This record gives sequence, C-alpha cells and structure tokens, in this order.
Amino acid sequence: MKISTLLQSGRPLFSFEFFPPKTPQGEAALFRALHELKPLKPAFVSITYGAGGSERAKTAEWAARIQNEVGLVAMAHLTCVGSTREELLTILHEYARVGVQNIMALRGDPPKGARAFQPVAGGLRYASELSP
Repeated sequence: MKISTLLQSGRPLFSFEFFPPKTPQGEAALFRALHELKPLKPAFVSITYGAGGSERAKTAEWAARIQNEVGLVAMAHLTCVGSTREELLTILHEYARVGVQNIMALRGDPPKGARAFQPVAGGLRYASELSP
C-alpha cells in the first residue's frame, strides 16, 4: 500500500518512526515493539537511515520485514549523504526488489564536524535531483 493513497482519505493518520538498531538485541527489541504497536493500527511506520547512512544496508531488509513479518506498511528513508547517484539508484533498486514502495528521500545532514553539506563526487546536493 502506498502512503500517498492512504493520505487521500482525508482522515487523520498517525505513524511511528524508528531509528535503526545497532545490535542484534536492538533489532529483536525493534520487532517486539512493532508487534506490540500493531494493534494500535498506525497508517505506516518508517525506518530511518542511521546517522550519515550508517545503517543503510539494513534499511531495505528491515522495511521488508516490517511489511512481510509484522504486516504494517513501511516507509524506508534514503539520504544523499556520502553516496553517488549510482549508489543511490542501486539502493532504490534494492528497495523495489524487496517490495518497499514508500521512500522518504532526503538530502540528509552534513557529516559530523562539517559546517555545510557537500556532496561526494558524483553525488547529489538534494534528493529531488534523483528525478529523471
């Protein structure tokens, strides 16, 4: 289910957002919490990308598990930080491969210690630049 379709209902919706767990124990706790929150019927849940994209490799897996194991609509985050356009497209293809239809595409924050955002060579300044 696409979140854009849910928003067309005009009724109030609520969602939960989760930071990526850093340990196997944290991952287990995340999925326990999702199962406990499911009876509240959130419109969707989102899983962030981790600081600087630190957990991006697992975001697609977690979003797919949220949908397939827990039965909730998932939204995966995607940030431009530290990635080339080609790397971002690869991540988007992975999201599509595992059935993730909802993506929060963001530029992301500058890396720790940087005063301003500077894209990597071959990277994007804004997520909107992903459009063809």
